[in-house]
Amino acid sequence: MSVRRAYSVVRQAVASDERLTFEEFAIICHLRELGEPVKTSAIAEYQGALRPTMTHRTNHLEKLGLIERAEGTSDRRNVVCSVSEKGAERALELAGLTCDQIPNGHALSRTSPDRLVKYVDAMGGFFCKAGELVLLGLRSLDGESATIMRLVDTLGLLQPTVSMSVSSLADRGLVERERSAAGAHTTSVRLTHDGEQAADELVEKIEALVVRRKPRTSN
Repeated sequence: MSVRRAYSVVRQAVASDERLTFEEFAIICHLRELGEPVKTSAIAEYQGALRPTMTHRTNHLEKLGLIERAEGTSDRRNVVCSVSEKGAERALELAGLTCDQIPNGHALSRTSPDRLVKYVDAMGGFFCKAGELVLLGLRSLDGESATIMRLVDTLGLLQPTVSMSVSSLADRGLVERERSAAGAHTTSVRLTHDGEQAADELVEKIEALVVRRKPRTSN
C-alpha cells in the first residue's frame, strides 16, 4: 500500500496525456526486468487481464514510446512487446519519484529505485480486483474508518470504481458504512469482522511474493 499510495501522488503530478496507470507502470517494469521481447498474451497472463484490456494498455504504452511491438517470428498473430530505451528509463524515473513520496518510517521508505522496479513488477503479477484493493486499503488504516475520497487518494483508483466496490463489499458484509459527523452527505467506511478476515487472507497471498536480492559478490 505504501507503493500504491506513493505512486498515486506521482501519477497526479504527471501531465494527463502522459500518465500511466499502475498496471501500465508494472508492464514497463516487467519488461525491463525480463530484458527480452514477450508475447502480448504472456503479458495478459502475467496481469490476469483479458486480451482486449492488454491491447489497450500496450497501445497506450507504444503511443508514448515506452514499448516497441512487432509481429512474432513464428506466427504473425502473436505480437511481441519489448521495453524501449525510453521506457526503461521512464520505469526507473517513476520508481525514483515513487520512492521520494514514501514517508520515512513507512514500508519500503529506504528502498532504491532499482529495487522498487522489482517490487512493482511483482505487484503487477498479483491480480487484485478493485474491491480487494479497497479491503487492503482499509486494512492499512489499522481499524480506522475512511471516506470514499480518502480511499481514492490511497489507492489511485477512480471515484466511481471505489464507490461501486464499497457498495458490493457492503452487500457481502465485508465493510460497513456510516454517516460522518462532518456532514450528512459524507460517508465513512470500515472493515467488518468478516472483512478483516478477507483482508488478512489477501495479505497472506501477497506475503508469498518474494523479491529476491542479488547475491553479493566479493572483490
